[in-house]
Amino acid sequence: MIEKSPILNFVTHAILLAAAFAMCFPIYVSLITATMPFERVAEVPKPLWPSDQLLVNMAAAWKKGAFSTLFMNSIISTLIITVGKIVIAMITAFALVYFRFRFRALAFWMIFITLMLPLEVRIVPTYEIVSNVLLPIQRILEWTGLAWLIQTLSGVRVVLKLSLINTYLGLTLPLIATATGTFLFRQFFLTIPDELAEASKMDGSGALRFFWDILLPLSRTNIAALAVIMFVFGWNQYLWPLLVTTGPEYRTLTIGLTAMQPGSDATADWNVILAGALLVMMPPVLVVVLAQRWFVKGLVNTDK
Repeated sequence: MIEKSPILNFVTHAILLAAAFAMCFPIYVSLITATMPFERVAEVPKPLWPSDQLLVNMAAAWKKGAFSTLFMNSIISTLIITVGKIVIAMITAFALVYFRFRFRALAFWMIFITLMLPLEVRIVPTYEIVSNVLLPIQRILEWTGLAWLIQTLSGVRVVLKLSLINTYLGLTLPLIATATGTFLFRQFFLTIPDELAEASKMDGSGALRFFWDILLPLSRTNIAALAVIMFVFGWNQYLWPLLVTTGPEYRTLTIGLTAMQPGSDATADWNVILAGALLVMMPPVLVVVLAQRWFVKGLVNTDK
């Protein structure tokens, strides 16, 4: 047992306060800058008290960055990613826990190993598939000689192509699978007594009925915790939306924010840019704050 010590308490609290200050001070400076008019941005020393231009700068950032379309794109893509990750993770974990099939452990470990393969590592083949989702079928036809046979018999060359570039599907489908969510739900399902499944089976309920009536209500807090994590993950995506979108129709807020920065020969309106950054930060911050109780409960507790 660790005994209480005034000196130890002082040191630990000092470290925590120093770390909190190091993390929060840049955000505070950004907030202060976002409230200033352009003339005061370059003042030395830097003002540390807010001004009265926050709403004006936010309105300018919203108009300059064309945030209306970008905001809707971010909301739609983030919701698709969040819901898709939760649904696929729950179904996958349900199959791994409650169905007996060969190589079940191997399937789980193959899913778990993908945690070491982030999108940045597999981004080239992923982009190649998204640019033509029928490419695997095209390759199979070529490798088996069927494409050559069809061309020989009919004189028609088989070329299959379906691009998802500049679509919501291309923006979201490669990000939907989640090993983290599968592992979270698998570990939770393993803690549910087997008697529940046996009683449900004796009552005549099938697998889907057991999943819908029993597992889903018990997983509410886990779903809430995963939803918060995946919403923040989906909202903050930058590299993949940058590659898979070529026009403003499907660009997200994170891409629009970087587009507000001028070139090297222009003057940057940092008060407007940082006001835009606050607008981009607000949705995930609100989600975390409003769902904090469910998030913590889902990680440390269950509804059982």
